[in-house]
Amino acid sequence: MYPRHCSVVLACLLLFSLAAWAQTDATSPGPRDKSGGFDVTPPADSNTGLGTVQVPSQAADQEGKIHFRSQTILVQVPVVVTDTTGNHVHGLTKRDFRVFEGGKEQEVATLEEIVTTNKQLSMAPPIPGEFRNLTLPDRPPLPVTVIVLDTINTPLLDQANGRLELVKYLADNLNSNQFLALMMAGSYGVRIVQGLTNDPKKLMQVLEKSKGDLPAMFGLGPDIQANAFAGDIPDIPTSVGNPFAAAAAGAAHGETLTAQFQQQRAIEETLSAFLEIAWSLSGVPGRKSLIWATGGFPLQIGGNLSTLYQRAMQALDAAQISVYPVDVRGLVGIEGPAAVISSTVAKFEHQLGNRAALQQSLFDTFNELADMTGGKAFYNTNDLASSFRLAADDASSYYLATYYLNTRNNNSGWREIKVKVDKPGTEVRARAGFFVTRATMDPDLTRKSDLAYALRSPIDGTGLPLSVKWLGTSGNGAKKKTEFVIHLPPGSVSMEGGNGGNHLNLDYAAAAYVNDGKNGRAALTVDKTLTTSIPGAQLASLRSNGIDIKNALELGPGQYIVRVVIRDNLTGKIGSVTAPLTVN
Repeated sequence: MYPRHCSVVLACLLLFSLAAWAQTDATSPGPRDKSGGFDVTPPADSNTGLGTVQVPSQAADQEGKIHFRSQTILVQVPVVVTDTTGNHVHGLTKRDFRVFEGGKEQEVATLEEIVTTNKQLSMAPPIPGEFRNLTLPDRPPLPVTVIVLDTINTPLLDQANGRLELVKYLADNLNSNQFLALMMAGSYGVRIVQGLTNDPKKLMQVLEKSKGDLPAMFGLGPDIQANAFAGDIPDIPTSVGNPFAAAAAGAAHGETLTAQFQQQRAIEETLSAFLEIAWSLSGVPGRKSLIWATGGFPLQIGGNLSTLYQRAMQALDAAQISVYPVDVRGLVGIEGPAAVISSTVAKFEHQLGNRAALQQSLFDTFNELADMTGGKAFYNTNDLASSFRLAADDASSYYLATYYLNTRNNNSGWREIKVKVDKPGTEVRARAGFFVTRATMDPDLTRKSDLAYALRSPIDGTGLPLSVKWLGTSGNGAKKKTEFVIHLPPGSVSMEGGNGGNHLNLDYAAAAYVNDGKNGRAALTVDKTLTTSIPGAQLASLRSNGIDIKNALELGPGQYIVRVVIRDNLTGKIGSVTAPLTVN
């Protein structure tokens, strides 16, 4: 297991857009800003593919010295302050806060108290033929709580129990002043069940109709799972002896290895889900509460999962998402091994120890996810409805403290954060720290992997606002050419100044999936890198009108779902749009 689990939130976050998942249909058309502006037409398409991405697998504290791209990095720390009864404490000032990094007190640069507003969202009417991740008007942050039903790590019966408890919670909070959304995380990725709404009845309706999914460890018994976690692989007998005992041992050997593989796969799917959710919420201003309704998983990080883990946690912090794990299994205990005791007491106690170790690891994961993001864990309780309510209450108000990172300390590894409030009788919730690694400090390191994950994600990212418009189809051959334009509104991407002047550095990719009513297969994947200087004469146009990127897809007749991704390589921010396409 990693030493401490958290990530970094970097510099000034300019939050531009609200996800297209503010509507139930993620592919619904939406408006876009005034057309025109900086027009970039790249060369012809190339079918490159982004399915296999190699990333470094070093642990955070083994990377040596870190090269900071900027000497001014603002660390943002959302802080929830309550009294002993759970009520939010208001009216505190910068003099009341003390922030420590690695045990050393930091000078608080700014402190802002943020009280969210529950006014109705005002959405511009859709424009036919255009698809976008919708832009949120300039307004105070919303009280946003996103509920995620984790089907990756939750047994089927516990999934059903979690849905019932959520309905109970919503029924008791019909006059909610929260904006709520419901997602499901499974082996297929993250699916939006209900977009942002402040009408709990909508969530109740979709919950009552929703169904579960097979978890990653389906069909693998508790003893097998516990042994896989402990690395306790049964030996295969070398002599025949009792053929029935030999067959049973061989089966247990194979099942335990399968359980180890499935557990690592479940961890990867869970981290990918966190990354997708963070990108989808990155355009929503302010701190968000993420209720992770789950059966739990052991957070064993190693190999290539290290970089994915760091990237996912960084994305959660950058989007100001605090995770509230809720164990939907309720009150749990350690039962004896399922098999009939036909061996020694020592073997029985050993098996029981494996189960206890796995159970403790699940609790540790709940606490780690909460601590590293500034949330709170709820487990070993049957009162799940109260857990959901307490997690949602944190979204109503918070303080945002900032300080400047000491870039003279360029050692890689974990930076622990501690926030203290000099006011008696208060409780403080803030993220416990962040990683300083190449993956979290250098956006270039994860360019290809970011595009690959974003292309496969079934939900749109909102870190960059963008729209896609089909311009028409031409050609008479087996494949036809469909032109399109990607529009980035003013202020959406960064421009780097310096000796070389202002310039853009963007990656963009598009994947066309056959819309066959199933998961869809990728018919074409194209990706490009756009690096260009911005002449002074065009700089004003870019700032006032935005950027248009034109390209085309060559596809045979059929129906497709096309996912378009833009990545600002100077900041690492991601924006994506999903648009249907019919080629006749």
